[in-house]
Amino acid sequence: MTKSEDDSLARYARQMSYGRFGRTGQEQLARSTALVVGLGALGSVIANTLARSGVGTLRIVDRDYIEWNNLQRQVIYTEEDVRQRLPKAIAAQNHLTSANSDIRIEAEICDVDHRNIERLCQGVDVIVDGTDNFEIRFLLNDASLKLGIPWVYGGCIGAEGQTMTILPHNGPCLRCIIPDSPPPGTTPTCDTAGILAPIIGVIASLQSMEAIKILSGHTEQVSRTLTVFDLWENRIRPVKLSGLDDRSGCVACGQRDLEWLAGKRGSQSAVLCGRNAIQLNFADSEPLDLNALAENLRQFGPVEANPYLLRATIGEHAFTLFGDGRCIVHGTVDPAEARSLYARYIGT
Repeated sequence: MTKSEDDSLARYARQMSYGRFGRTGQEQLARSTALVVGLGALGSVIANTLARSGVGTLRIVDRDYIEWNNLQRQVIYTEEDVRQRLPKAIAAQNHLTSANSDIRIEAEICDVDHRNIERLCQGVDVIVDGTDNFEIRFLLNDASLKLGIPWVYGGCIGAEGQTMTILPHNGPCLRCIIPDSPPPGTTPTCDTAGILAPIIGVIASLQSMEAIKILSGHTEQVSRTLTVFDLWENRIRPVKLSGLDDRSGCVACGQRDLEWLAGKRGSQSAVLCGRNAIQLNFADSEPLDLNALAENLRQFGPVEANPYLLRATIGEHAFTLFGDGRCIVHGTVDPAEARSLYARYIGT
């Protein structure tokens, strides 16, 4: 039996009861598309909230798979997802579809970079940041400026977090606040500072609310501050951005040098936070034949595989290979060593 429009909206009755949102806001939300980049701690909460709120199309993107230490704060995944070594995008799609089968959920297993970001943004009304590194955030910032799509930044470490909504060409962008990525080793990471789950819920909820305002046609209600929380010290600090009205000095929104989108900036390897692992990317990589690769690698050690990835353990190291050509080398945080191990066992 086909649901009537009223039946489809019934699940959102409490949401529509909020007078400033109402049925009109819900209907506009149902016609909208959101892109969530990264499905870890922040992204899993954001995707869950937006799906249950009734965003019409949810495009979810992540490059990674689920591990045991994710379950402490990445709320939509289960132990069975870990046992199956499912990519986060696929596991998230499965769980979100079970929660709301009325919306469209598009899952992509890929590393977001300057070659695919514009495709991922096609038809999108808002971009929401669920990532854990500034390289991708600066790329999102560039894409937002070029395509005119609002985006919502968020970041957490320890018990602290911050969020900011960027409306392109209508206020400061991320690089007005953070001109460049901090040098390696100069800022805390989840390895050195850890992370408590409650700060994730706070920042992701604020990000989701900002996205819902934009998608439901209430952009005038978005926050015009950078909001900083410290849950351990019980502090909330809104940072007003009115002092950044003159943005001529900003490389991105003032000078229009979108260097991350142009591919002038960005590395081909990344240290994965809290993982003792390096992700390797290859500019001209071809799709991998995972079945053939699994057969070749079994001579070196045990191999586990599913339709999305394979994991080979060789001595003190492990290799997780994805169909798009990426590889995560476990057991090192040295990019040079990771590339050497990859060349030795996988090929150049």
